[in-house]
Order: sequence, then structure tokens, then C-alpha cells
Amino acid sequence: MRRIGIVARRDRAEAREVTRGLVQWLTAHGREVVLDTETAGALGLPGVTIAEREALPGKVDLIVVLGGDGTLLSVARLVDGLGVPILGVNLGGLGFLTATTLEALFPTLEAVLRGEYTAEERLVLVAALMRGGAQVAEHLALNDVVVAKGALGRLIDLDVRADGKPMTAYRADGLIIATPTGSTAYNLSAAGPILFPTMDAVVLTPIAPHTLSNRPIVVPGAQRIEVALRIEQEVMLTMDGQVGVPLREGDVVEVQTADARIRLVRFPQKNFFSVLRTKLKWGER
Repeated sequence: MRRIGIVARRDRAEAREVTRGLVQWLTAHGREVVLDTETAGALGLPGVTIAEREALPGKVDLIVVLGGDGTLLSVARLVDGLGVPILGVNLGGLGFLTATTLEALFPTLEAVLRGEYTAEERLVLVAALMRGGAQVAEHLALNDVVVAKGALGRLIDLDVRADGKPMTAYRADGLIIATPTGSTAYNLSAAGPILFPTMDAVVLTPIAPHTLSNRPIVVPGAQRIEVALRIEQEVMLTMDGQVGVPLREGDVVEVQTADARIRLVRFPQKNFFSVLRTKLKWGER
């Protein structure tokens, strides 16, 4: 790994200070550093390569993300098939996606540069918005694709099909279609199940359904899910809680897994269940 990209959360002074130290450390270890334009603009560091954030994954061998899960999600959607591993450093809250903490950053990087890590492959969703039989938008999501009501309090009416066959209909506040990675995000808040992160599966979880028989369901990752808005209502389609598109009556959202996966750096001593015990306080009395 010769070229290391860094993306830092711009609104955190701590992230800016850590980035300065990280650039010096990597340069001293003979690595070329590439910063995205936003991170570079906040620092004004000489001697680094600068690239637009959208182009950065194509120019590096590893991306170090300084922030929380939200920052990592925004970067992950840009990697899209390039196979560049992402090392998340937690500066935020829960940090389910990040591999290490600020205190362990440099020992972790030393291990990564020696090749002592695992790149865990995570399933990604592709959401295509179909309107009048034509595709008008397409977005990626590492965590989830959500169809949910807007500001008004009315329930929304959704028809759901799996591989073109009728599956169910929902009258609810919305529907979460989550990856195993996203099962510990919005899906968990809506009482959906936790999936092991490397599973090839997708979970559909209704948000506050009006019918008690509506329950979350886990389906194979290969299935294509279609969600149709039945009547004109104020409804939004969102990806990872960061990208939003308003829906119209008759719109269909087609969700399926992408061919490529996102690669997150992981270490054997920090497995998924240890993360759950730490973040969700499992086993405490």
C-alpha cells in the first residue's frame, strides 16, 4: 500500500488535528498521502496530493476515514466496485462500522501496512427509481434503502413484490430495506433483526405498521425487491439516511444487491459479537 487516501469529518476540530498528525506519520513511513478537496481545504497542508472526493477512491490503495459511521457511509458509496479497502477510525458515537479508535490509530495502521488485517466484504444495495416505466434515478446504499412518509402524519400505502411476484402490502409509516451491515442501524431501531454482517441476505422491516401481522422478513440477497407507492402522498426515498428523493404516485423503487462489495478493514481480535457486547451492552446486568 503506497498511496493512502484520508477523508476527515470536516465539522470536528479533533479530526483536523488528527489528520495533520496522520499525514506526517504516513509521509515519514514512505507513503504518498491523498486528501479529498474538503479535507485539504480545512488544513492547508503542503506536500500532499489533492483529489475531488468522488475521484479519490480511484487514486489510492487504502482509504482512512476519520469520523463516525455517517462519514464512512458517505465514502463507501463512492468506492463502487473499485475494491479499495476502507479503514474507519471512530470519532463519533456508536461506531458499528469503524475498525479502530483514535487511541489505537497508529498501531492499527502499522498492522495494516504490514498486511496483518482482513478485508471484510459487505453487501451493497442498488436502488433504482422507476417512473412511467423509465429509470429516473439510481443510488447505492451500504446500510439501507428507506421509503417513508414526509412531514404529514398519514400512513402510506405500499405494494411489495419479490422477483416480480406479489409479496405483501403495507400500511405503515414506511419500509426499511436493510443490508446485514445496516441491520444494526435504522432497522434495529424499528425492531428489526440483527444479521451477521457478511451474510448474503436483505431484511425488510416495516416502520410502525398498522397491521399486527406485518413483521420483518429476511430474504436472500439475490432477490429483487420492488416497492410501489399506491396513492399520491408525501413520501421520500432515502439511501443511508444521506441521499433523498421525493416519490410520486405510481413510482416503483427496485432494490437489488450490487455486483461488487465494499471492503472494510477488520482485525481478528475485534469480532462482530465483541462489537455488539460493547455497543449494545450485551451481558451487562
